[in-house]
Amino acid sequence: MPFQKNMINSIIEEARKYLYEQPWIEFKHNNHDPQEIGEYLSALSNTAALFNQEHAFLIWGIDDETHDIVGTSFIPQETKVGNQGLELWISTQLEPQIQFYFHTTEIEGKPLVLLEIARAHSAPVKFKGVDYIRIDSYKKKLKDFPDTERELWAIFSKKPFEAMIAMENVSGDFVLRELDYSSYFDLLSQDLLSDKAKILEALVDDKMIVKAETGNYNITNLGAILFAKRLSDFPSLARKAVRVIKYEGTGRIGAASKEQVGGKGYACGFEGLITYITNLLPNNEIMGKALRKVVPMYPDIAVRELVANCLIHQNFFMQGTSPLIEIFSDRMEITNPGSPLIDKARFVDHPPVSRNEQLASFMRRIGVCEERGSGYDKVVFETEFYQLPAPEIEIYNDHTKVILFAHKEYAQMSKEDRYRACYLHACLKRVNRDYMTNASLRERFNIDKKNSSMVSRLLSETCALGLVYVSPDSTSDKNRKYLPFWA
Repeated sequence: MPFQKNMINSIIEEARKYLYEQPWIEFKHNNHDPQEIGEYLSALSNTAALFNQEHAFLIWGIDDETHDIVGTSFIPQETKVGNQGLELWISTQLEPQIQFYFHTTEIEGKPLVLLEIARAHSAPVKFKGVDYIRIDSYKKKLKDFPDTERELWAIFSKKPFEAMIAMENVSGDFVLRELDYSSYFDLLSQDLLSDKAKILEALVDDKMIVKAETGNYNITNLGAILFAKRLSDFPSLARKAVRVIKYEGTGRIGAASKEQVGGKGYACGFEGLITYITNLLPNNEIMGKALRKVVPMYPDIAVRELVANCLIHQNFFMQGTSPLIEIFSDRMEITNPGSPLIDKARFVDHPPVSRNEQLASFMRRIGVCEERGSGYDKVVFETEFYQLPAPEIEIYNDHTKVILFAHKEYAQMSKEDRYRACYLHACLKRVNRDYMTNASLRERFNIDKKNSSMVSRLLSETCALGLVYVSPDSTSDKNRKYLPFWA
């Protein structure tokens, strides 16, 4: 069913709110080459499936960089290819057929066109026999990205990564040798069963293993990635072991002072991993209300949550890459394979979306990560509490990197550091049903009241960038309240 007319403008306005162009949304001005539209239709439909979106959108009349409304001269109903109308011509070139609709509308008195595209369902959508995908905001041929193609087919098969088999047709005794079942019961706060058959039954119930037709067992990816005693015993998962590197300075030039690749499954090895990382971190001296004390440079809660997210939200279908934690003298970088499924500017307020829901659910059950929707909020809160620069999220080459920065005084922070901290402070206040103010931002940066004008300038500049805005609830210029752009 096509969208109703009164929904079209709201969809366009919502799309414009994103700070960065989303993989399933493309903005155009006047470019309406039929071949190009067909290729984008394929790419956007397939990308919507990849990112668990029901629809993708191609919008004419929006500036690609600023998202300003500029209008368009494109009129799809008057565009023909030979003797065929554009819509009919495109539909004859698609395989399999999907629903798509052109909508024309006006905003601010300027004409716009919205192409509503249904997601691919049973197979990648091809245009003229070629299937396309969006990679880093660029339209590419799907065949050139085999990892993405495998992930897309897994989505179509409705079989998540966790349910796939890591090792087939092995005996119960072999299962108990390969999986750290004692950690399984310990992490679930359950007594270790003494009966082998009941232990295997418990593992079956939690989908760590499945019964094979032969009477033996298949170890699932879920069971292996969580509880393998040695990930190297599972060829398809060996490269998913976590790699930790510590460098002496601020760069990667020169030999690393310490480097280790984890050997255990993520659940049974998590506490050991966190302990190892914590022991490598530098310390920070902070002034409490009465005493000065030495604490780890990065809050434990923030480190735990970001490492857990790195493991949970990775794209397991990408080959030759694994979770990576790098520790420098001035920062900590946590990188996982795969682009996030939500806008990086919305990590604080948006409910998390995971490619690996079974894995995420179990990690929440055993307390490895926070409850749904609160994890990144706590990361931002902890960095504010310790008065660290705000964390930064980078997306590159289909990887997601989160950076925690060592302590800096306000004067040492770059403008980008300050804008990012201001925006995230507004986000944190909003999710707690509160507002950012000059006073709250001064407290976040530990700035004296006599320097409030300095903070006012920062607020004005951040507003000018479109990251925050003044709330209509503000009672006066002196007591302005600020909200993040999405509120």
